[in-house]
Amino acid sequence: MLTSGIILLEGGLLNPNPGLIFWTALTFLIVLLILKKIAWGPIVSMLEERSKGIQSAIDRAHSAKDEAEAILKKNRELLAKADSESEKIIREGREFADKVRSELTEKAQVESQKMIAAAKDEIEQEKRRALDVLRNEVADMAVKGAEKIIRATLDAEKQAAVVNEMIREMSATRN
Repeated sequence: MLTSGIILLEGGLLNPNPGLIFWTALTFLIVLLILKKIAWGPIVSMLEERSKGIQSAIDRAHSAKDEAEAILKKNRELLAKADSESEKIIREGREFADKVRSELTEKAQVESQKMIAAAKDEIEQEKRRALDVLRNEVADMAVKGAEKIIRATLDAEKQAAVVNEMIREMSATRN
């Protein structure tokens, strides 16, 4: 090394020494041959393995990407299907609720009409009963009043004649 330092100092960069160039080239070729015999095969095979590994990783990444895209597409389809099914279920639920509401409203109207009709019938029956009671009371009062008037104006013979007349009228109306 010391000699090379002296050679460098003597020759300089612009004046190359042919002996130094020869030995440098020879040393480089020997190192190159040794590396080719010993290290070149393992380095190349390691680079090829690495290249194959990288290519395999790229292929796996592409297949994983394709698979992920397929899964994403399938998930989107399932989501769209689920959305349409949920909208269908909601629509059917609303239709059912409207149907039940209308049925209940109709039943309530029918029931209220029945209750109104029953109340009207009951009112009519009570009215008839009240009129019957009133007629009976009026008839009783009229009979009592007529009885008082007749007692005051009729004697025993006239009373017997009136009773006989009533009996005849009753038997005539029965036949």
